[in-house]
Amino acid sequence: MRAALCVEKNLTNPARTASLEPMNGPDPVRLHDEEPPALHEHAMADLRFIRRTMEEAGSFTAVPGWGMVFVGVTALGAAALAALSRGPRAWLGIWLVEAAVALAIAAVSMTRKTRGERAAGLAGHPLFRGPGRRFALSFAPPLAAGALLTAVLMAAGMTVVLPGLWLLLYGASVATGGAFSIRIVPVMGACFMLAGAAALLAPPTWSDAILAAGFGGLHLVFGVLIARRHGG
Repeated sequence: MRAALCVEKNLTNPARTASLEPMNGPDPVRLHDEEPPALHEHAMADLRFIRRTMEEAGSFTAVPGWGMVFVGVTALGAAALAALSRGPRAWLGIWLVEAAVALAIAAVSMTRKTRGERAAGLAGHPLFRGPGRRFALSFAPPLAAGALLTAVLMAAGMTVVLPGLWLLLYGASVATGGAFSIRIVPVMGACFMLAGAAALLAPPTWSDAILAAGFGGLHLVFGVLIARRHGG
């Protein structure tokens, strides 16, 4: 009887309610580890540094082999026209036009080769970054000196030395720029410098033939070699 009263009093009395303390909810489960923003930014900075270092340490490989072949063909045509020209001004005009055409061919072919290398997953460094920038900065000064000396010597009536000067300074440009490119490029520069020395020592009547052999023949030979060994 006493046990029944206890049950009635403690379990069925509606006046009494359970007083259980609520438990803390479980911590949310992290399905994926979230990378702290600072660590992510540091990793990206490291990747950019590694990429820039690799670009700076590379070689400029976008030397256009078939582009050189086209330059050689146009140079042979310019030499033939210059040999038939009348007067030094007409002769100079033909070679200045040829220089502009050669620069345009070189710019287009280098750009196409760089894009082709990058599309194929090769080095493909940008033209004006890393080794391409160093190549351009080394290649340009001798050409600028040649342009200035051409104007001075033309005004002085000393056009007879222009073929040797052009070949010599162009060879210097190729040799200095080639220090940041493939190995065959400095060799080509040395050959142009030898052709320039030959033009300065040879009789003036040989000038057009030496220009044809230099700007025409050397570009053809080295252009084919570069195209076969290092791509067009």
